[in-house]
Amino acid sequence: MPSHSPLDQAVERYLLFLRAEENKSPLTLSNYRQSLDLFLTLSPLRDVSDISKESVRMYKGKLQEFRSRQDKDLSIRTKNHHLTVLRAFLRYLIQEEEMDVYPPDRVRRFKEEQRKVKVLFKEDLDRLLMAPDTSTKEGKRDKAILELFFSTGLRLAELRSLNRKDLNFQTREISVRGKRSKLRVVFLSDRAVESLREYLECRLDHLEPLFIRNHNQASTEMPPGENFRLSRISIYNLVKKYARAAGIMSNPSPHTLRHSFATDLLRNGADLRSVQELLGHKDLSTTQIYTHVTNPQLKEIHQKYHGK
Repeated sequence: MPSHSPLDQAVERYLLFLRAEENKSPLTLSNYRQSLDLFLTLSPLRDVSDISKESVRMYKGKLQEFRSRQDKDLSIRTKNHHLTVLRAFLRYLIQEEEMDVYPPDRVRRFKEEQRKVKVLFKEDLDRLLMAPDTSTKEGKRDKAILELFFSTGLRLAELRSLNRKDLNFQTREISVRGKRSKLRVVFLSDRAVESLREYLECRLDHLEPLFIRNHNQASTEMPPGENFRLSRISIYNLVKKYARAAGIMSNPSPHTLRHSFATDLLRNGADLRSVQELLGHKDLSTTQIYTHVTNPQLKEIHQKYHGK
Protein backbone atom coordinates (compact mmCIF):
# COMPACT_ATOMS: atom_id res chain seq x y z
CA MET A 1 0.00 0.00 0.00
CA PRO A 2 1.58 3.31 -1.03
CA SER A 3 1.96 5.71 1.85
CA HIS A 4 0.54 9.24 1.85
CA SER A 5 -1.46 8.75 -1.34
CA PRO A 6 -4.41 11.12 -1.95
CA LEU A 7 -6.70 8.36 -0.65
CA ASP A 8 -4.64 8.00 2.56
CA GLN A 9 -4.83 11.76 3.07
CA ALA A 10 -8.60 11.77 2.54
CA VAL A 11 -8.94 9.06 5.23
CA GLU A 12 -6.89 11.16 7.65
CA ARG A 13 -9.09 14.20 6.97
CA TYR A 14 -12.18 12.10 7.63
CA LEU A 15 -10.86 10.82 10.95
CA LEU A 16 -9.96 14.40 11.95
CA PHE A 17 -13.52 15.46 11.03
CA LEU A 18 -14.98 12.69 13.22
CA ARG A 19 -12.83 13.78 16.15
CA ALA A 20 -13.11 17.55 15.80
CA GLU A 21 -16.60 18.06 14.38
CA GLU A 22 -18.53 14.93 15.33
CA ASN A 23 -16.91 14.50 18.78
CA LYS A 24 -16.64 10.75 18.30
CA SER A 25 -15.26 8.73 21.20
CA PRO A 26 -11.69 7.35 21.13
CA LEU A 27 -13.13 3.83 20.82
CA THR A 28 -15.22 4.81 17.79
CA LEU A 29 -12.26 6.56 16.17
CA SER A 30 -10.10 3.48 16.75
CA ASN A 31 -12.74 1.22 15.18
CA TYR A 32 -13.11 3.48 12.14
CA ARG A 33 -9.34 3.74 11.68
CA GLN A 34 -8.93 -0.04 11.82
CA SER A 35 -11.73 -0.50 9.30
CA LEU A 36 -10.41 2.10 6.86
CA ASP A 37 -6.86 0.77 7.25
CA LEU A 38 -8.20 -2.63 6.21
CA PHE A 39 -9.85 -1.03 3.18
CA LEU A 40 -6.57 0.65 2.21
CA THR A 41 -4.69 -2.62 2.68
CA LEU A 42 -7.09 -4.79 0.68
CA SER A 43 -7.81 -2.24 -2.07
CA PRO A 44 -4.83 -1.20 -4.28
CA LEU A 45 -6.25 2.30 -4.81
CA ARG A 46 -4.47 5.66 -4.69
CA ASP A 47 -7.27 8.20 -5.09
CA VAL A 48 -10.90 8.52 -4.03
CA SER A 49 -11.78 8.70 -7.74
CA ASP A 50 -10.53 5.10 -8.05
CA ILE A 51 -13.40 3.85 -5.87
CA SER A 52 -15.82 2.29 -8.33
CA LYS A 53 -18.31 -0.54 -8.70
CA GLU A 54 -15.48 -2.87 -9.69
CA SER A 55 -13.15 -1.86 -6.83
CA VAL A 56 -15.96 -2.18 -4.25
CA ARG A 57 -16.80 -5.64 -5.61
CA MET A 58 -13.12 -6.57 -5.37
CA TYR A 59 -12.99 -5.28 -1.77
CA LYS A 60 -16.04 -7.35 -0.83
CA GLY A 61 -14.36 -10.39 -2.34
CA LYS A 62 -11.24 -9.70 -0.28
CA LEU A 63 -13.38 -9.40 2.87
CA GLN A 64 -14.85 -12.81 2.11
CA GLU A 65 -11.34 -14.29 1.87
CA PHE A 66 -9.80 -12.36 4.78
CA ARG A 67 -8.54 -14.32 7.79
CA SER A 68 -8.07 -12.80 11.22
CA ARG A 69 -4.92 -13.13 13.31
CA GLN A 70 -6.59 -16.14 14.91
CA ASP A 71 -6.97 -17.59 11.36
CA LYS A 72 -10.76 -17.20 11.43
CA ASP A 73 -13.14 -15.89 8.79
CA LEU A 74 -14.77 -12.54 9.46
CA SER A 75 -18.39 -12.80 10.58
CA ILE A 76 -21.06 -11.30 8.34
CA ARG A 77 -21.69 -8.63 10.97
CA THR A 78 -18.00 -7.66 10.95
CA LYS A 79 -17.86 -7.56 7.15
CA ASN A 80 -20.97 -5.39 7.08
CA HIS A 81 -19.42 -3.09 9.69
CA HIS A 82 -16.46 -2.50 7.36
CA LEU A 83 -18.83 -1.75 4.48
CA THR A 84 -20.83 0.64 6.68
CA VAL A 85 -17.65 2.54 7.54
CA LEU A 86 -16.75 2.76 3.85
CA ARG A 87 -20.21 4.15 3.11
CA ALA A 88 -19.82 6.73 5.88
CA PHE A 89 -16.44 7.76 4.46
CA LEU A 90 -17.90 8.23 0.97
CA ARG A 91 -20.82 10.21 2.42
CA TYR A 92 -18.34 12.51 4.16
CA LEU A 93 -16.47 13.13 0.89
CA ILE A 94 -19.73 14.08 -0.86
CA GLN A 95 -21.25 16.21 1.91
CA GLU A 96 -18.21 17.84 3.51
CA GLU A 97 -15.63 17.96 0.73
CA GLU A 98 -18.17 18.20 -2.12
CA MET A 99 -16.38 15.53 -4.13
CA ASP A 100 -17.91 13.57 -6.97
CA VAL A 101 -17.26 10.04 -5.74
CA TYR A 102 -18.89 6.61 -5.91
CA PRO A 103 -22.39 6.85 -4.32
CA PRO A 104 -22.33 5.36 -0.81
CA ASP A 105 -25.81 3.83 -1.19
CA ARG A 106 -24.45 1.64 -3.99
CA VAL A 107 -22.08 -0.08 -1.55
CA ARG A 108 -24.35 -3.03 -0.84
CA ARG A 109 -24.02 -4.88 2.44
CA PHE A 110 -23.94 -8.67 2.67
CA LYS A 111 -27.26 -10.33 3.40
CA GLU A 112 -27.39 -10.91 7.13
CA GLU A 113 -29.47 -13.44 8.99
CA GLN A 114 -31.54 -12.19 11.89
CA ARG A 115 -29.38 -12.05 14.98
CA LYS A 116 -29.87 -14.69 17.60
CA VAL A 117 -30.23 -13.12 21.01
CA LYS A 118 -28.58 -14.94 23.89
CA VAL A 119 -30.38 -14.34 27.19
CA LEU A 120 -30.18 -15.91 30.63
CA PHE A 121 -33.02 -17.87 32.16
CA LYS A 122 -34.13 -16.50 35.52
CA GLU A 123 -32.54 -19.35 37.47
CA ASP A 124 -29.16 -18.82 35.76
CA LEU A 125 -29.40 -15.05 36.19
CA ASP A 126 -30.12 -15.41 39.91
CA ARG A 127 -27.15 -17.75 40.37
CA LEU A 128 -24.87 -15.36 38.46
CA LEU A 129 -25.91 -12.33 40.55
CA MET A 130 -25.32 -14.28 43.77
CA ALA A 131 -21.93 -15.70 42.74
CA PRO A 132 -19.55 -12.97 44.07
CA ASP A 133 -18.19 -13.33 47.62
CA THR A 134 -19.39 -10.09 49.19
CA SER A 135 -17.20 -10.51 52.28
CA THR A 136 -14.37 -8.93 50.24
CA LYS A 137 -14.05 -5.52 48.60
CA GLU A 138 -13.55 -7.12 45.20
CA GLY A 139 -16.61 -9.28 45.73
CA LYS A 140 -18.72 -6.25 46.69
CA ARG A 141 -17.44 -4.44 43.60
CA ASP A 142 -18.16 -7.38 41.30
CA LYS A 143 -21.64 -7.87 42.77
CA ALA A 144 -22.36 -4.16 42.12
CA ILE A 145 -21.13 -4.49 38.52
CA LEU A 146 -23.35 -7.50 37.79
CA GLU A 147 -26.41 -5.91 39.40
CA LEU A 148 -25.79 -2.66 37.55
CA PHE A 149 -25.51 -4.44 34.19
CA PHE A 150 -28.88 -6.16 34.70
CA SER A 151 -30.60 -3.12 36.23
CA THR A 152 -29.66 -0.72 33.43
CA GLY A 153 -28.76 -2.64 30.28
CA LEU A 154 -25.56 -0.61 30.01
CA ARG A 155 -22.95 -1.45 27.42
CA LEU A 156 -19.58 -2.54 28.81
CA ALA A 157 -17.84 0.69 27.73
CA GLU A 158 -20.64 2.78 29.27
CA LEU A 159 -20.43 0.99 32.62
CA ARG A 160 -16.64 1.17 32.68
CA SER A 161 -16.63 4.95 32.08
CA LEU A 162 -18.94 5.75 35.02
CA ASN A 163 -17.69 7.97 37.83
CA ARG A 164 -19.01 8.17 41.38
CA LYS A 165 -20.58 11.56 40.71
CA ASP A 166 -22.71 10.06 37.94
CA LEU A 167 -24.80 8.17 40.49
CA ASN A 168 -27.89 9.85 41.92
CA PHE A 169 -29.12 7.65 44.74
CA GLN A 170 -31.92 10.08 45.56
CA THR A 171 -33.59 9.75 42.16
CA ARG A 172 -32.04 6.33 41.46
CA GLU A 173 -30.86 7.52 38.07
CA ILE A 174 -27.64 7.63 36.09
CA SER A 175 -27.03 9.92 33.13
CA VAL A 176 -25.04 7.93 30.56
CA ARG A 177 -23.21 9.13 27.47
CA GLY A 178 -23.56 6.30 24.98
CA LYS A 179 -22.78 5.80 21.31
CA ARG A 180 -22.57 8.94 19.17
CA SER A 181 -22.16 10.81 22.50
CA LYS A 182 -25.92 10.62 23.00
CA LEU A 183 -27.09 11.19 26.56
CA ARG A 184 -29.76 8.98 28.10
CA VAL A 185 -31.03 8.23 31.60
CA VAL A 186 -31.00 4.72 33.06
CA PHE A 187 -32.56 3.62 36.33
CA LEU A 188 -31.35 1.66 39.34
CA SER A 189 -33.24 -1.27 40.83
CA ASP A 190 -33.44 -1.79 44.60
CA ARG A 191 -30.84 -4.55 44.35
CA ALA A 192 -28.49 -2.40 42.30
CA VAL A 193 -28.79 0.50 44.77
CA GLU A 194 -28.09 -1.80 47.72
CA SER A 195 -25.05 -3.39 46.03
CA LEU A 196 -23.60 -0.05 44.94
CA ARG A 197 -24.03 1.45 48.42
CA GLU A 198 -22.31 -1.52 50.06
CA TYR A 199 -19.42 -1.29 47.62
CA LEU A 200 -18.91 2.47 47.95
CA GLU A 201 -19.16 2.33 51.75
CA CYS A 202 -16.22 -0.09 51.92
CA ARG A 203 -13.94 2.09 49.79
CA LEU A 204 -11.37 4.22 51.63
CA ASP A 205 -10.19 6.19 48.59
CA HIS A 206 -11.41 9.45 47.06
CA LEU A 207 -10.86 8.51 43.43
CA GLU A 208 -13.36 9.45 40.76
CA PRO A 209 -13.92 6.15 38.84
CA LEU A 210 -16.90 4.15 40.05
CA PHE A 211 -15.18 0.79 39.64
CA ILE A 212 -11.48 0.47 40.45
CA ARG A 213 -8.77 -2.17 40.96
CA ASN A 214 -6.16 -2.45 43.74
CA HIS A 215 -8.37 -0.99 46.46
CA ASN A 216 -5.67 -0.97 49.16
CA GLN A 217 -3.18 0.86 46.95
CA ALA A 218 -5.90 3.26 45.76
CA SER A 219 -6.57 4.45 49.32
CA THR A 220 -3.33 6.47 49.31
CA GLU A 221 -3.73 7.82 45.75
CA MET A 222 -4.79 11.37 44.99
CA PRO A 223 -7.77 12.04 42.68
CA PRO A 224 -8.73 11.62 39.94
CA GLY A 225 -7.04 8.19 39.84
CA GLU A 226 -7.87 7.35 36.25
CA ASN A 227 -5.10 4.72 36.17
CA PHE A 228 -7.06 2.73 38.79
CA ARG A 229 -10.20 2.52 36.65
CA LEU A 230 -11.15 -1.10 35.96
CA SER A 231 -10.30 -2.07 32.37
CA ARG A 232 -12.73 -3.35 29.75
CA ILE A 233 -11.11 -6.77 29.66
CA SER A 234 -11.21 -7.06 33.47
CA ILE A 235 -14.96 -6.38 33.51
CA TYR A 236 -15.50 -8.79 30.61
CA ASN A 237 -13.49 -11.50 32.33
CA LEU A 238 -15.22 -11.12 35.69
CA VAL A 239 -18.61 -11.79 34.08
CA LYS A 240 -17.13 -14.92 32.50
CA LYS A 241 -15.55 -15.96 35.82
CA TYR A 242 -18.79 -15.75 37.80
CA ALA A 243 -20.74 -17.48 35.05
CA ARG A 244 -18.37 -20.44 35.31
CA ALA A 245 -18.60 -20.34 39.11
CA ALA A 246 -22.39 -20.39 38.87
CA GLY A 247 -22.30 -23.39 36.52
CA ILE A 248 -23.86 -21.52 33.59
CA MET A 249 -23.03 -23.41 30.41
CA SER A 250 -24.18 -20.79 27.85
CA ASN A 251 -20.98 -18.75 28.30
CA PRO A 252 -22.64 -15.34 28.86
CA SER A 253 -20.86 -12.02 28.35
CA PRO A 254 -21.65 -8.48 29.58
CA HIS A 255 -23.78 -8.04 26.45
CA THR A 256 -25.82 -11.10 27.47
CA LEU A 257 -26.88 -9.15 30.58
CA ARG A 258 -27.90 -6.26 28.30
CA HIS A 259 -30.00 -8.68 26.24
CA SER A 260 -31.48 -10.13 29.43
CA PHE A 261 -32.41 -6.63 30.64
CA ALA A 262 -34.25 -5.89 27.39
CA THR A 263 -36.10 -9.19 27.17
CA ASP A 264 -37.11 -8.98 30.85
CA LEU A 265 -38.73 -5.58 30.19
CA LEU A 266 -40.56 -6.78 27.07
CA ARG A 267 -41.76 -10.00 28.66
CA ASN A 268 -43.28 -7.97 31.48
CA GLY A 269 -45.20 -5.70 29.11
CA ALA A 270 -42.88 -2.77 28.31
CA ASP A 271 -43.39 -1.24 24.87
CA LEU A 272 -40.68 -1.40 22.24
CA ARG A 273 -40.16 2.38 22.03
CA SER A 274 -39.44 2.63 25.77
CA VAL A 275 -36.96 -0.23 25.60
CA GLN A 276 -35.30 1.49 22.63
CA GLU A 277 -34.79 4.62 24.75
CA LEU A 278 -33.49 2.67 27.74
CA LEU A 279 -30.98 0.79 25.58
CA GLY A 280 -29.87 3.91 23.69
CA HIS A 281 -30.59 2.39 20.28
CA LYS A 282 -30.61 4.88 17.42
CA ASP A 283 -33.06 2.86 15.32
CA LEU A 284 -36.11 0.93 16.45
CA SER A 285 -35.13 -1.85 14.05
CA THR A 286 -32.15 -2.63 16.30
CA THR A 287 -34.47 -3.13 19.28
CA GLN A 288 -36.79 -5.35 17.26
CA ILE A 289 -34.29 -8.24 17.43
CA TYR A 290 -35.82 -8.97 20.86
CA THR A 291 -39.44 -9.25 19.79
CA HIS A 292 -39.26 -12.80 18.41
CA VAL A 293 -38.32 -14.10 21.86
CA THR A 294 -40.60 -11.88 23.91
CA ASN A 295 -43.89 -11.54 22.07
CA PRO A 296 -46.48 -12.56 24.72
CA GLN A 297 -49.37 -12.41 22.25
CA LEU A 298 -47.79 -15.12 20.09
CA LYS A 299 -47.31 -17.31 23.15
CA GLU A 300 -50.95 -16.81 24.18
CA ILE A 301 -52.15 -17.67 20.65
CA HIS A 302 -50.03 -20.82 20.65
CA GLN A 303 -51.38 -21.92 24.04
CA LYS A 304 -54.98 -21.14 23.05
CA TYR A 305 -55.10 -22.72 19.62
CA HIS A 306 -52.32 -25.32 19.37
CA GLY A 307 -53.02 -29.00 19.96
CA LYS A 308 -56.70 -28.61 20.78
